[in-house]
Formats: sequence, structure tokens, C-alpha cells
Amino acid sequence: MTSIFSKIVAGDIPSYKIAEDHRYYAFLDINPLSKGHTLVIPKQEVDYIYDLDDETLAGLHVFAKRVAKAISSVIDCKRIGIAVIGLEVPHAHIHLVPINGIHDIDFSKPKLNIEKEEMIMISQKIADYFA
Repeated sequence: MTSIFSKIVAGDIPSYKIAEDHRYYAFLDINPLSKGHTLVIPKQEVDYIYDLDDETLAGLHVFAKRVAKAISSVIDCKRIGIAVIGLEVPHAHIHLVPINGIHDIDFSKPKLNIEKEEMIMISQKIADYFA
């Protein structure tokens, strides 16, 4: 069965796209821990991140680094935290979360409810810095 992330990459489900190349895709998390919380995925549908071949895994992290630098150019934060949990969607992905302290990347916290217009604005600003 096709994952929700594969449907996003195919354009069947809309997303707040940050960046894309022929192998990877980055978009805002719709249930964010903080403004700018972004998911970075390989376009190849693989459930577990460590089942990716070495080249794809390395490329995913290099792509995520570029996305993180764009996020930090737009969102006021001390760091971009990174998390790989992999239980919620059967498609390898990295969470990039703007943080000011360790508790900002606690996934048991209530998620933010950000209006669509602000999500569009955030994604466009980050995408501009990525380019």
C-alpha cells in the first residue's frame, strides 16, 4: 500500500513544500512541535530508515542539512533538532524541529495549531532560503 508520504510526493495530497529534488522531498509537518517543523523524506518508499541503501541514506542527511540551514535562516531558534522515530508513517523520514531547549523536541507535547495562511508563509520563506 502506498504511504501518505508517497501520495504527497505524487501530488495526490497537498503539502507545504519546502524543497525537492529528484530523490528527496521536504515539507512542513501539519502537526508541528514548533513553527518550521519540517519532514524530510526520500522519494523512494522504504519503511525503515536503516533499510535505505547507504547512498540514499547519506544523501537524505545531506539534503536535510541544506533544509535545516534554510529553516534556521527563517525561524528564530538556537538549533534545529533532528529526530528519527519512524513509527507513525511507514515511510522513512527525518524530523527537523526548531528548538531553543531540549524539551522543545518532546513528541508527547501537544502539537501547535497553525493557520493555513501562516503555514503557506512559513513554507515559502524557508523555500526561498533553500533555493
